[in-house]
Amino acid sequence: MVSIHFLLDLAIILLSTKVLGLMTKKFHMPQVVGALLAGVIFGPAMLNLVHETEFITNLSELGVIILMFSAGMETDIKELKKCGKASFIIALLGVIAPLFGGYVVASVYSGDWGLTSLSSPVFLRNVFIGVILTATSVSITVETLQELGRLKTSSGTAIMGAAVIDDIIGIIILTIITGTADSNVNLSLVLLKISIFLILAVAGGLVFYKIFNWMCKTQGQKRRIPIMSFAFCLILAYIAEEWFGVADITGAYVAGVILANTMQAEYISKKFETISYMLLSPIFFAAVGLKITIGTMDNNMIMFAVVLLLVAIFTKIAGCGLGAKMCRYSNHESLRIGVGMISRGEVALIVANKGAAVGLMDEKFFAPIILMVIITTLITPILLKVVYSNRVVKNKAA
Repeated sequence: MVSIHFLLDLAIILLSTKVLGLMTKKFHMPQVVGALLAGVIFGPAMLNLVHETEFITNLSELGVIILMFSAGMETDIKELKKCGKASFIIALLGVIAPLFGGYVVASVYSGDWGLTSLSSPVFLRNVFIGVILTATSVSITVETLQELGRLKTSSGTAIMGAAVIDDIIGIIILTIITGTADSNVNLSLVLLKISIFLILAVAGGLVFYKIFNWMCKTQGQKRRIPIMSFAFCLILAYIAEEWFGVADITGAYVAGVILANTMQAEYISKKFETISYMLLSPIFFAAVGLKITIGTMDNNMIMFAVVLLLVAIFTKIAGCGLGAKMCRYSNHESLRIGVGMISRGEVALIVANKGAAVGLMDEKFFAPIILMVIITTLITPILLKVVYSNRVVKNKAA
């Protein structure tokens, strides 16, 4: 008999995320914070009422895909072209700083820098901790900026552009590290696939843009248009991950960008907003909180977790902020861009799992990494609220 316990799980998630979201809103914080706390409070970390099942995991994955598609739909192509070079520089420094910081933390903790050989297991394991820190999950940043009405600002667009490039750079680095550790991985082939995906995304984007524009023009505001858009989003996300080794959320974001300037873009956006708000977004944010389970951690591991968290936060702010400053963004915009890139989210967990599968990370590091992911995810919307506050804007104008 098929279990129907998932119905109760969904009810708890939907009610708790909404109630706690409204409570955090009362304290002038984004509702995303409440949704994340709902997963922590009702999950294994505290009340242990809801657990991460395969059903919730799949819906959570669908939720982040919809969020990234919606973000793509709201991306200003003209503004993105203007900050394309800046986004690359921001992403590059936003990868280098955490990569180096994570390597240093892991090396100090292990007491071995592994510099005798760049292919030695110790060196690769230390570097891999840095690889995990390079990940950026902007889904929560997107939701927060949408809530604050700041997604289409110059800094918001720079964050989105840098996050996409950050994802590509991170995949390349992950591929290199895992390729060195696992002789079965064909590094050249994977890099070729990534390059082909980028080329096809641009070329195919132009074709699909014209097709959807024609459909919108001839068929008007028909419900089939959002359905076909949804299918297009899922297909591109699947192709990106399955065929080219690029994260599915990158494919979803590209799909959104392609459809962003079609004639019915606003109509499509409203339909996606409904399904995201009512079901998928709450599940995704709660699922992040469900991942936290505090096991037995000795004092050394607790200290490692604290240092790793601090390095994760400040290396992103410093790296991305410095990159933004080099591209002539103001001090306030540079800070906003750095803060917007703090959240690691599900991306870091995916990277950690892939590394563990090829022997690049011990299981004892999962608890500190999960804590780092949860805390960076929780504090990002709070810090964004602060750096985008009216007081900061007034100070900037002054």
